[in-house]
Amino acid sequence: MKLGAYLRNMGPQSTRATLLACARAAEAADLDDLWVADHIAIPPDDAEGSGGRYLDPLATLAFLAGATERIGLGTGVLVLPYRPPLATAKWVATIQELSAERLLLGVGVGWMEAEFRVVGVARGDAAVVTDVTLAFLQRCFASDEVEANGQRFLFRPRPSRPPILVGGAAPHALRRAARFGDGWMPMARDAAALRPDVERLRALMADAGKPAPAVVVLTALPLHDPAAAMARAREFLAAGATHLVHAARYDDADAFRRAVDVLATRVAPALAG
Repeated sequence: MKLGAYLRNMGPQSTRATLLACARAAEAADLDDLWVADHIAIPPDDAEGSGGRYLDPLATLAFLAGATERIGLGTGVLVLPYRPPLATAKWVATIQELSAERLLLGVGVGWMEAEFRVVGVARGDAAVVTDVTLAFLQRCFASDEVEANGQRFLFRPRPSRPPILVGGAAPHALRRAARFGDGWMPMARDAAALRPDVERLRALMADAGKPAPAVVVLTALPLHDPAAAMARAREFLAAGATHLVHAARYDDADAFRRAVDVLATRVAPALAG
C-alpha cells in the first residue's frame, strides 16, 4: 500500500516557506505523494480555518514540482466544473511534463453552492460538465491533434496521461471512475463500510476491460497513538485500499514533520510487513 499526506494549501500554513518545508520533509521521509485541495471562492461566512486564503491547486503543484524530485503530486480533488476544459488540460499536461510525470489527477464534481454561483455554473449541471471535461482530457492525451468547437489544434506537450482518480461517493463516483478513470478517491473513516464499494468498483472496471483500480483513501489517521494508526491503516488495506492519504490539520511545518515521522517510521513499515 502506498502512503501519502495532505498539504494545507490554505490558511496560514500555505506560505511559500511552510509549503517548501513540508514538501521536502515528506520527500526526505520517502512518502509516496503529497495532495492539495481545491476551493476557488470561499464565502466570508464559511472561511473558518482558512480565512478564505486558498492557493490554486494546479499552480501549487507546479511550484512544488520544481522544488522536489521524486515524490508524487496529487489533486485531492480538482473540481472540474470550476475551470474550462482546455485550460485544465493544458495545466495538467504542463505539470505532468515538468514534474517528470509525477502528477496524480484526483477529480470531482464539487459541492459548494456558493462557488458554483461565483464561477457561473449551475450546480445541477456539474455532473454533466465533469463528464464532458473528462472525455475531453481523454481525447487530448490520446492524440497530438484534437478538435474542439469545430477547430483542430495541436495538444503539445503531450506526456503520458496522469492517473485519473475520481472522488466522491458511491454509486455515481464508481460509475464515473469505471468510465473515465483509473481508480477512486473516497473520503472514509470506516474501513468495513468501504469494502463492498471496492468490490463493486472492481467489477465495474473489469466489465469496462480495465485493470484493477487504484483505491486512494483520504482519512485522518490517529497519529498521536501510533499503534492505533497502524491498526487503522491495516484495516483499510484489508478492505481493498491500495493507497492511504493522511489528511489532517497541522499548525506549522514542525507539526507536519512530526506527523510525517510517524507515517514513515511506524505506519509504512506496518503496511509493508
